[in-house]
Amino acid sequence: QVQLVESGGGLVQAGGSLRLSCAASGSIFPINAMGWYRQAPGKQRELVAEITLTRGGSINYADSVKGRFTISRDNAKNTVYLQMNSLKSEDTAVYYCNAKKITQSYWGQGTQVTVSS
Repeated sequence: QVQLVESGGGLVQAGGSLRLSCAASGSIFPINAMGWYRQAPGKQRELVAEITLTRGGSINYADSVKGRFTISRDNAKNTVYLQMNSLKSEDTAVYYCNAKKITQSYWGQGTQVTVSS
């Protein structure tokens, strides 16, 4: 099992910034990729950003966050970060950390991000 603990959500004004953290523990090897998804009320959960944990670490962003959000990793701490800048009201959602192995996917409990206009 993999445990994912998220932190860093909160309330911020439009144009502001937040940084989310996700620390993985437990049976973390071999996690192939980690990322962030979000779910707004009445909408499906969607990918925000994902980074592979192989050497080089390829990154994938949703079009809606490109140029504003940055995902990064600290392998020594088994932690992934999501730096969110220029936040918009439409970024309001519960953000979930995700970790993928070849045959299994794990989720954090979610952290609320609310952007006020």
